[in-house]
Amino acid sequence: MKTVLHQQPKAIIVGGSLGGLFAASMLRRNGWDVEIFERTPEALTGRGAGIVTHPELFDAMAAAGVVVDDSIGVHVNTRITLSRDGSAVSDREMPQTLTGWGKMYDVLGKAFTGTYRTGATVTAVDSHADHAVVTLQDGSTHRADLVIAADGFRSGVRERLLPSVGLEYAGYIAWRGLVDESQVSSATHAAIFDKFAFCLPPREQILGYPVAGDGNRTEPGHRRYNFVWYRATREDDELPDLLTDATGKYWANGIPPALIRPDVLANMEAAATELLAPQFAEIVAKTAQPLFQPIFDLTVPRMAFGRIALLGDAAFVARPHCGMGVTKAAGDAIALARALAGHQSVETALEAYSTERVQVGQAIVEHARHLGAYMQAQLKGEQDREMAERYRTPEAVMRETAVSRRF
Repeated sequence: MKTVLHQQPKAIIVGGSLGGLFAASMLRRNGWDVEIFERTPEALTGRGAGIVTHPELFDAMAAAGVVVDDSIGVHVNTRITLSRDGSAVSDREMPQTLTGWGKMYDVLGKAFTGTYRTGATVTAVDSHADHAVVTLQDGSTHRADLVIAADGFRSGVRERLLPSVGLEYAGYIAWRGLVDESQVSSATHAAIFDKFAFCLPPREQILGYPVAGDGNRTEPGHRRYNFVWYRATREDDELPDLLTDATGKYWANGIPPALIRPDVLANMEAAATELLAPQFAEIVAKTAQPLFQPIFDLTVPRMAFGRIALLGDAAFVARPHCGMGVTKAAGDAIALARALAGHQSVETALEAYSTERVQVGQAIVEHARHLGAYMQAQLKGEQDREMAERYRTPEAVMRETAVSRRF
């Protein structure tokens, strides 16, 4: 039986990261009572990953009640590719605003006026004819009209709803890191700091751009430089070694940055000196706490399960090359809020939402696979590597990476 909502509806959002906050704020502005359950014991502040913005992301921020001004990020006008010796081999004008995860979390958190619970680990989510129920680790149960699973790429909710759907390793990892602007040498600062920069050594790729600094400050002198370095890594031996700490413990779901072994970090820095332009080698060497993430693909056949909806990386995980992760989650939130406002029942709204966003998610994942095909080819035969190399020109990489496009 499809139930029409007459009183103020309630939504529970599993996961209090950016996707969850987007959905929460939009539903609140549409009259919903919203409660977020975040499993970490404290708010998710302090995360520093860089985020590429797109016009669609700014539209979603406005829909969530965020006032966007110049402080939202760092504006760059130029993209540049450096050779191994540090000279520029290609450049192009491409205005773009770059921001940081912490900055986005801060502005979205301030825009949300509902309940945000930390230390709330969800163990079960069930959909019924006229309501949904969330069960927490402490045994408590919580009833709502709608549950949104925004609990990330290792979503526990998704795993229970779609146990046959899993992450697919792409064959490479991404090293990431941040360096305070004050620590960057004057020569490197002049060459790349105010640019979206690339370096394309054989079989690898690194890119970097400025983002907000400590305290989410965006004024010159207080920013940070963010890098992402893609490196082919075999799944059978190399990846498990990187995920093993100094005590021999294997972290299958991702090793905490502080537990990455010193020899792993030393090898990574040595490779940076050997392979990268000196500007990027400096950035890598001066990063206080590098981290790495295995690159995965994930697609789902549907995003609606009665009164339960998947959102963001809980549904589709796209490789970072297209820079669409946060924008995709924000687009999911807009589509979900629109569907709920345009249909009389939650179930019908979620089906409409799923139909629309599954197509979008699949398109984004396929586009990201295309952009990452070069890196994936590095673990194949020599012929595949040579073929991939032919199509990896600086102009093509700068033109296609993290560029806004409608899906």
